[in-house]
Amino acid sequence: DGGAEGKAIYIDTEGSFRPKRLQEIAERFGLDPAIALENVAYARAQNSEHQIELLKMAAAIMAQDRYALIVVDSATALFRTDYTGRGELSERQMQLGQFLRQLTRLSEEFGVAVFITNQVVADPGAMSFAKDSTKPIGGNIIAHASTTRLRLRKARGDNRICTIFDSPTLPESDCNFAISSKGICDATE
Repeated sequence: DGGAEGKAIYIDTEGSFRPKRLQEIAERFGLDPAIALENVAYARAQNSEHQIELLKMAAAIMAQDRYALIVVDSATALFRTDYTGRGELSERQMQLGQFLRQLTRLSEEFGVAVFITNQVVADPGAMSFAKDSTKPIGGNIIAHASTTRLRLRKARGDNRICTIFDSPTLPESDCNFAISSKGICDATE
């Protein structure tokens, strides 16, 4: 049936989904790669309107079968390109907020976990000597719609650092890990 005894929905806004990676990770855990792929409903969103429409399609398929996870990679990318400039900022935030509210409703109605990725931009207001002078896209709308926010950044080689940025139940902390052909693994020296 898949992890958490359910299937996954993957909404891809940037063309970053790689079935081969999922197959490699399935093999690492002794799973049949073909069955692992069958348990992921994949959709490529073409614009922000289509991204919102995909949530309606997701509700329809979740009513037919047990799903445990919805991934949206990236939640903000298409809103950012469809609504440009300060003049459209208000409309962009309103549409993004609507999308996030629909995601929350799906999570509550079907008991699924939701994992969204987001883009970051340089923060011109940050001090140049700050450890991280980036800020997430979407502002407070993304912040308020998220229960736990993580910040991922590159370290040396294949290593990455995950920081618990904001969580009601977890303290702020860092975790080092690596990304290999088999998925996430312990950080290398």
